[in-house]
Amino acid sequence: MITVSQKRKEEIMSKVAIVTGAAQGIGLAIAKRLYADGFKVAVLDYNEAIAQKAATELGENAFAITADVSDREQIITAFDAVVDQFGDLDVVVNNAGIAPTTPIDTITPELFHKVYDINVGGVLWGTQAATAIFRKLGHGGKIINATSQAGVVGNPNLMLYSSSKFAVRGMTQIAARDLAEEEITVNAFAPGIVKTPMMMDIAHQVGKNAGKDDAWGLNTFAKDIAMKRLSEPEDVANVVAFLAGPDSNYITGQTIIVDGGIQFH
Repeated sequence: MITVSQKRKEEIMSKVAIVTGAAQGIGLAIAKRLYADGFKVAVLDYNEAIAQKAATELGENAFAITADVSDREQIITAFDAVVDQFGDLDVVVNNAGIAPTTPIDTITPELFHKVYDINVGGVLWGTQAATAIFRKLGHGGKIINATSQAGVVGNPNLMLYSSSKFAVRGMTQIAARDLAEEEITVNAFAPGIVKTPMMMDIAHQVGKNAGKDDAWGLNTFAKDIAMKRLSEPEDVANVVAFLAGPDSNYITGQTIIVDGGIQFH
């Protein structure tokens, strides 16, 4: 007798996923979870060495590829290379992003463009490239975007990061409406305070700006978590796995908050 979990596994086994920013942190946890679920996984990152290391650790059905997500042509070339490697594409996780601490008076035009080119442009170009490939292959697919708890409610000292993640939520809703009739779903996940190098850097900068230590900076964000613990990257990866799998086929345009109970709707 075939169980529900076995059937779900069989539906996934032949599928291909791209995860951007997949060489460390949340992206790596997502890549590991999708690979464990049976996906062939393309580890896309701007750092060639750590991308290759991550892909090697995953196994023979993982493929490392280097690209700058803010560069449209690089993303198109990278996605095409994944299809050449695996013969298909079913899921794209637009995860890559940066999160500098940006008090209002410190923001320069250069920093503005850097954050928006990566956090917003990376999602746009990833969505565009994925859509073109799904159409070429003649089937639907799933696009999953990284927003943030800071993209649900504005966070102090994060003018650029927080606002860019609000933009990702809007883009997710628009793309979901535009692509639904082609059986392409578009959803987002919104992590909270996750134990990653990025989060520790944010905590350090916030503490430094206030003349305090790293623990003070981290507590600025973590003090209101209902579950009284920081998130592990795997907590986020579990939600992405749901959005990447068949159980979410009738969900589109949604943002799932994974923050342990900081924000409620």
